[in-house]
Amino acid sequence: MEKVERLISIIMILLKKDIVSTKEFAQLFNVSKRTILRDMETLSLSNIPIYSVHGIHGGYGIMDEYKVDKRLLSSSDLENILTALGGLEQILISEEVEITIRKMEAMVHPMSRKGSIQLSFYDWEGRSEILQTLKTCQESILAKKLISFDYIDKNGTISNRIVEPYQLHFSETSWYLKGFCLHRQSYRTFKLSRVDNLNMDEETFIPRDYGLEQNTASYQPQLVAVKALISPSIKDQFIERYGRKSIENYSSEYFLATIHVPKDSNGFQFLASFGTNLEIVEPNSYVEDFRNYLLKMVDKYS
Repeated sequence: MEKVERLISIIMILLKKDIVSTKEFAQLFNVSKRTILRDMETLSLSNIPIYSVHGIHGGYGIMDEYKVDKRLLSSSDLENILTALGGLEQILISEEVEITIRKMEAMVHPMSRKGSIQLSFYDWEGRSEILQTLKTCQESILAKKLISFDYIDKNGTISNRIVEPYQLHFSETSWYLKGFCLHRQSYRTFKLSRVDNLNMDEETFIPRDYGLEQNTASYQPQLVAVKALISPSIKDQFIERYGRKSIENYSSEYFLATIHVPKDSNGFQFLASFGTNLEIVEPNSYVEDFRNYLLKMVDKYS
Protein backbone atom coordinates (compact mmCIF):
# COMPACT_ATOMS: atom_id res chain seq x y z
CA MET A 1 0.00 0.00 0.00
CA GLU A 2 1.31 3.44 -0.95
CA LYS A 3 1.93 5.99 1.81
CA VAL A 4 -0.82 8.35 0.59
CA GLU A 5 -3.37 5.52 0.59
CA ARG A 6 -2.24 4.49 4.07
CA LEU A 7 -2.58 8.06 5.40
CA ILE A 8 -6.11 8.36 3.99
CA SER A 9 -7.00 4.99 5.51
CA ILE A 10 -5.67 6.10 8.90
CA ILE A 11 -7.85 9.21 8.81
CA MET A 12 -10.96 7.21 7.87
CA ILE A 13 -10.31 4.70 10.68
CA LEU A 14 -9.83 7.46 13.25
CA LEU A 15 -13.03 9.15 12.10
CA LYS A 16 -14.92 5.96 12.94
CA LYS A 17 -13.12 4.92 16.15
CA ASP A 18 -12.15 6.73 19.35
CA ILE A 19 -8.61 5.43 20.03
CA VAL A 20 -6.48 3.11 17.88
CA SER A 21 -3.12 1.82 19.10
CA THR A 22 0.13 1.98 17.17
CA LYS A 23 0.28 -1.83 17.27
CA GLU A 24 -3.17 -2.13 15.66
CA PHE A 25 -2.19 0.18 12.84
CA ALA A 26 1.12 -1.59 12.31
CA GLN A 27 -0.56 -4.99 12.09
CA LEU A 28 -3.35 -3.69 9.83
CA PHE A 29 -0.97 -2.14 7.28
CA ASN A 30 1.86 -4.65 7.78
CA VAL A 31 4.41 -1.94 8.58
CA SER A 32 6.61 -1.14 11.59
CA LYS A 33 5.48 0.92 14.58
CA ARG A 34 8.11 3.50 13.63
CA THR A 35 6.42 3.90 10.22
CA ILE A 36 3.09 4.55 11.93
CA LEU A 37 4.74 7.16 14.18
CA ARG A 38 6.10 8.93 11.09
CA ASP A 39 2.63 8.77 9.51
CA MET A 40 1.12 10.45 12.56
CA GLU A 41 3.74 13.21 12.38
CA THR A 42 2.92 13.72 8.69
CA LEU A 43 -0.82 14.01 9.45
CA SER A 44 -0.18 16.48 12.28
CA LEU A 45 2.00 18.66 10.03
CA SER A 46 -0.88 18.60 7.52
CA ASN A 47 -3.16 20.21 10.16
CA ILE A 48 -5.12 17.00 10.80
CA PRO A 49 -5.97 17.29 14.54
CA ILE A 50 -4.39 14.01 15.69
CA TYR A 51 -3.74 13.52 19.41
CA SER A 52 -2.02 10.73 21.35
CA VAL A 53 -3.12 8.94 24.53
CA HIS A 54 -0.49 7.29 26.74
CA GLY A 55 -0.93 4.17 28.85
CA ILE A 56 -2.05 0.56 28.45
CA HIS A 57 -5.14 1.53 26.47
CA GLY A 58 -3.37 4.36 24.66
CA GLY A 59 -3.01 5.12 21.01
CA TYR A 60 -4.10 7.81 18.58
CA GLY A 61 -7.36 9.64 18.11
CA ILE A 62 -8.75 12.55 16.12
CA MET A 63 -10.35 15.64 17.72
CA ASP A 64 -14.12 15.35 18.19
CA GLU A 65 -14.87 18.62 16.39
CA TYR A 66 -13.31 17.07 13.26
CA LYS A 67 -15.77 14.18 13.33
CA VAL A 68 -19.35 13.77 12.21
CA ASP A 69 -21.33 11.46 14.48
CA LYS A 70 -22.36 8.82 11.94
CA ARG A 71 -24.85 7.38 14.43
CA LEU A 72 -26.97 10.44 13.67
CA LEU A 73 -26.38 10.36 9.90
CA SER A 74 -27.29 7.47 7.65
CA SER A 75 -25.67 6.87 4.27
CA SER A 76 -28.77 8.42 2.70
CA ASP A 77 -28.37 11.50 4.91
CA LEU A 78 -24.77 11.92 3.77
CA GLU A 79 -25.81 11.58 0.11
CA ASN A 80 -28.45 14.31 0.60
CA ILE A 81 -25.88 16.61 2.20
CA LEU A 82 -23.52 16.02 -0.74
CA THR A 83 -26.32 16.85 -3.16
CA ALA A 84 -26.96 20.16 -1.39
CA LEU A 85 -23.25 20.94 -1.19
CA GLY A 86 -22.86 20.14 -4.88
CA GLY A 87 -25.46 22.78 -5.70
CA LEU A 88 -23.84 25.29 -3.35
CA GLU A 89 -20.45 24.65 -4.98
CA GLN A 90 -21.80 26.03 -8.26
CA ILE A 91 -23.02 29.24 -6.61
CA LEU A 92 -20.22 29.86 -4.12
CA ILE A 93 -17.00 28.62 -5.68
CA SER A 94 -14.57 28.45 -2.76
CA GLU A 95 -11.75 26.25 -1.58
CA GLU A 96 -13.53 25.70 1.75
CA VAL A 97 -16.68 24.35 0.08
CA GLU A 98 -14.62 22.08 -2.17
CA ILE A 99 -12.67 20.67 0.79
CA THR A 100 -15.90 20.01 2.71
CA ILE A 101 -17.35 18.15 -0.28
CA ARG A 102 -14.24 15.97 -0.57
CA LYS A 103 -14.46 15.13 3.16
CA MET A 104 -18.12 14.17 2.89
CA GLU A 105 -17.45 12.05 -0.20
CA ALA A 106 -14.82 10.14 1.76
CA MET A 107 -17.48 9.17 4.32
CA VAL A 108 -19.81 7.64 1.73
CA HIS A 109 -19.13 4.29 0.10
CA PRO A 110 -18.40 4.95 -3.60
CA MET A 111 -20.99 2.35 -4.68
CA SER A 112 -23.78 3.84 -2.55
CA ARG A 113 -24.16 7.15 -4.40
CA LYS A 114 -26.80 6.77 -7.07
CA GLY A 115 -26.91 10.39 -8.20
CA SER A 116 -30.72 10.45 -8.17
CA ILE A 117 -30.73 14.24 -7.80
CA GLN A 118 -28.63 16.71 -9.76
CA LEU A 119 -28.62 20.48 -9.26
CA SER A 120 -27.58 22.85 -12.04
CA PHE A 121 -27.26 26.63 -12.09
CA TYR A 122 -26.38 29.14 -14.75
CA ASP A 123 -22.63 29.21 -15.29
CA TRP A 124 -22.39 33.00 -15.37
CA GLU A 125 -18.93 34.51 -15.77
CA GLY A 126 -19.81 37.39 -13.47
CA ARG A 127 -20.40 34.94 -10.62
CA SER A 128 -16.74 33.91 -10.64
CA GLU A 129 -15.64 37.56 -10.87
CA ILE A 130 -17.49 38.37 -7.64
CA LEU A 131 -15.68 35.57 -5.77
CA GLN A 132 -13.02 37.87 -4.23
CA THR A 133 -15.71 40.22 -2.97
CA LEU A 134 -17.48 37.27 -1.34
CA LYS A 135 -14.26 36.07 0.29
CA THR A 136 -13.44 39.52 1.69
CA CYS A 137 -16.97 39.90 3.09
CA GLN A 138 -16.86 36.46 4.67
CA GLU A 139 -13.45 37.08 6.24
CA SER A 140 -14.70 40.41 7.63
CA ILE A 141 -17.79 38.80 9.13
CA LEU A 142 -15.75 36.09 10.86
CA ALA A 143 -13.06 38.53 12.08
CA LYS A 144 -15.66 41.17 13.09
CA LYS A 145 -13.83 43.83 11.08
CA LEU A 146 -15.36 46.87 9.40
CA ILE A 147 -15.42 47.03 5.61
CA SER A 148 -15.41 50.11 3.40
CA PHE A 149 -16.51 50.36 -0.22
CA ASP A 150 -18.05 52.53 -2.91
CA TYR A 151 -21.69 51.72 -3.51
CA ILE A 152 -23.43 52.49 -6.80
CA ASP A 153 -27.23 52.65 -6.49
CA LYS A 154 -29.68 51.86 -9.30
CA ASN A 155 -29.56 55.51 -10.46
CA GLY A 156 -25.77 55.46 -10.78
CA THR A 157 -25.11 57.60 -7.70
CA ILE A 158 -21.87 56.65 -5.93
CA SER A 159 -21.49 56.87 -2.15
CA ASN A 160 -18.74 55.68 0.17
CA ARG A 161 -19.87 53.32 2.93
CA ILE A 162 -18.34 51.94 6.11
CA VAL A 163 -20.28 48.89 7.24
CA GLU A 164 -20.39 46.34 10.05
CA PRO A 165 -20.89 43.13 7.98
CA TYR A 166 -23.23 40.50 9.42
CA GLN A 167 -24.53 38.17 6.73
CA LEU A 168 -24.13 37.16 3.09
CA HIS A 169 -27.40 36.31 1.37
CA PHE A 170 -27.98 34.67 -2.01
CA SER A 171 -31.39 35.35 -3.56
CA GLU A 172 -32.43 33.91 -6.94
CA THR A 173 -29.50 35.15 -9.07
CA SER A 174 -27.67 37.70 -6.90
CA TRP A 175 -25.49 37.97 -3.80
CA TYR A 176 -26.29 40.53 -1.09
CA LEU A 177 -24.50 41.74 2.04
CA LYS A 178 -26.53 42.60 5.10
CA GLY A 179 -24.94 44.86 7.70
CA PHE A 180 -25.08 48.05 9.73
CA CYS A 181 -24.12 51.17 7.76
CA LEU A 182 -22.26 53.68 9.96
CA HIS A 183 -23.10 56.56 7.59
CA ARG A 184 -26.84 55.87 7.62
CA GLN A 185 -26.84 54.59 11.21
CA SER A 186 -29.20 51.79 10.24
CA TYR A 187 -29.24 48.26 8.86
CA ARG A 188 -28.84 48.08 5.10
CA THR A 189 -28.74 45.43 2.37
CA PHE A 190 -26.13 45.91 -0.39
CA LYS A 191 -26.12 44.12 -3.73
CA LEU A 192 -22.56 42.89 -4.25
CA SER A 193 -22.58 43.58 -7.99
CA ARG A 194 -22.97 47.28 -7.09
CA VAL A 195 -20.02 47.24 -4.67
CA ASP A 196 -16.65 48.58 -5.86
CA ASN A 197 -13.25 49.21 -4.22
CA LEU A 198 -14.02 46.91 -1.29
CA ASN A 199 -11.51 46.83 1.59
CA MET A 200 -11.42 45.09 4.95
CA ASP A 201 -10.34 47.57 7.63
CA GLU A 202 -8.15 46.76 10.62
CA GLU A 203 -10.72 48.28 12.98
CA THR A 204 -12.96 45.72 14.67
CA PHE A 205 -16.51 46.17 15.94
CA ILE A 206 -18.72 44.77 18.69
CA PRO A 207 -21.65 42.98 16.99
CA ARG A 208 -25.09 44.48 17.53
CA ASP A 209 -28.18 42.37 18.17
CA TYR A 210 -28.59 41.57 14.49
CA GLY A 211 -30.92 38.63 15.22
CA LEU A 212 -33.50 41.04 16.67
CA GLU A 213 -33.18 43.29 13.62
CA GLN A 214 -33.80 40.33 11.33
CA ASN A 215 -37.11 39.67 13.06
CA THR A 216 -38.29 43.26 12.81
CA ALA A 217 -36.86 44.51 9.51
CA SER A 218 -38.34 43.57 6.15
CA TYR A 219 -36.33 43.55 2.99
CA GLN A 220 -39.31 42.57 0.83
CA PRO A 221 -40.60 45.15 -1.67
CA GLN A 222 -44.21 46.28 -1.57
CA LEU A 223 -46.31 43.78 -3.50
CA VAL A 224 -49.55 44.17 -5.42
CA ALA A 225 -52.05 41.45 -6.38
CA VAL A 226 -52.30 41.14 -10.17
CA LYS A 227 -54.54 39.02 -12.39
CA ALA A 228 -53.13 38.04 -15.78
CA LEU A 229 -54.09 35.82 -18.69
CA ILE A 230 -51.24 33.46 -19.51
CA SER A 231 -50.71 30.99 -22.35
CA PRO A 232 -50.18 27.27 -21.64
CA SER A 233 -46.53 27.56 -22.75
CA ILE A 234 -45.58 29.51 -19.59
CA LYS A 235 -47.94 27.78 -17.14
CA ASP A 236 -45.10 25.70 -15.66
CA GLN A 237 -43.08 28.82 -14.80
CA PHE A 238 -45.98 30.24 -12.81
CA ILE A 239 -46.54 26.93 -11.04
CA GLU A 240 -42.88 26.86 -9.98
CA ARG A 241 -42.96 30.40 -8.63
CA TYR A 242 -46.51 30.78 -7.28
CA GLY A 243 -47.91 27.25 -6.98
CA ARG A 244 -50.82 25.52 -8.69
CA LYS A 245 -53.43 27.34 -6.61
CA SER A 246 -52.50 30.58 -8.35
CA ILE A 247 -53.78 29.30 -11.70
CA GLU A 248 -57.34 28.53 -12.84
CA ASN A 249 -58.94 27.64 -16.14
CA TYR A 250 -60.17 30.58 -18.20
CA SER A 251 -60.61 29.54 -21.84
CA SER A 252 -59.25 27.13 -24.41
CA GLU A 253 -56.37 29.50 -25.09
CA TYR A 254 -55.53 31.00 -21.70
CA PHE A 255 -55.27 30.36 -17.98
CA LEU A 256 -56.02 33.03 -15.39
CA ALA A 257 -53.15 33.59 -12.94
CA THR A 258 -53.48 35.53 -9.68
CA ILE A 259 -50.03 36.55 -8.47
CA HIS A 260 -48.24 39.10 -6.28
CA VAL A 261 -45.50 41.17 -7.93
CA PRO A 262 -43.35 44.13 -6.80
CA LYS A 263 -45.01 47.49 -7.27
CA ASP A 264 -42.00 48.90 -9.11
CA SER A 265 -39.84 48.46 -12.22
CA ASN A 266 -38.69 45.02 -11.01
CA GLY A 267 -42.27 43.80 -11.27
CA PHE A 268 -42.66 45.32 -14.73
CA GLN A 269 -39.41 43.70 -15.91
CA PHE A 270 -40.55 40.31 -14.66
CA LEU A 271 -43.93 40.49 -16.38
CA ALA A 272 -42.46 41.92 -19.59
CA SER A 273 -40.11 38.93 -19.83
CA PHE A 274 -43.10 36.76 -20.86
CA GLY A 275 -43.78 38.89 -23.93
CA THR A 276 -47.04 38.14 -25.76
CA ASN A 277 -47.67 35.04 -23.62
CA LEU A 278 -49.09 37.25 -20.84
CA GLU A 279 -51.76 39.95 -20.59
CA ILE A 280 -52.50 41.81 -17.34
CA VAL A 281 -56.23 42.37 -16.79
CA GLU A 282 -56.45 43.64 -13.19
CA PRO A 283 -56.13 46.03 -11.43
CA ASN A 284 -56.69 48.81 -13.94
CA SER A 285 -54.16 51.11 -12.27
CA TYR A 286 -51.41 48.48 -12.65
CA VAL A 287 -52.42 47.83 -16.27
CA GLU A 288 -51.99 51.56 -16.97
CA ASP A 289 -48.61 51.75 -15.24
CA PHE A 290 -47.41 48.65 -17.08
CA ARG A 291 -48.58 50.09 -20.42
CA ASN A 292 -46.60 53.28 -19.77
CA TYR A 293 -43.54 51.20 -18.92
CA LEU A 294 -43.84 49.31 -22.22
CA LEU A 295 -44.37 52.52 -24.20
CA LYS A 296 -41.15 53.97 -22.79
CA MET A 297 -39.38 50.81 -23.85
CA VAL A 298 -40.81 51.07 -27.39
CA ASP A 299 -39.76 54.73 -27.56
CA LYS A 300 -36.15 53.59 -27.22
CA TYR A 301 -36.43 51.91 -30.60
CA SER A 302 -38.71 54.34 -32.42
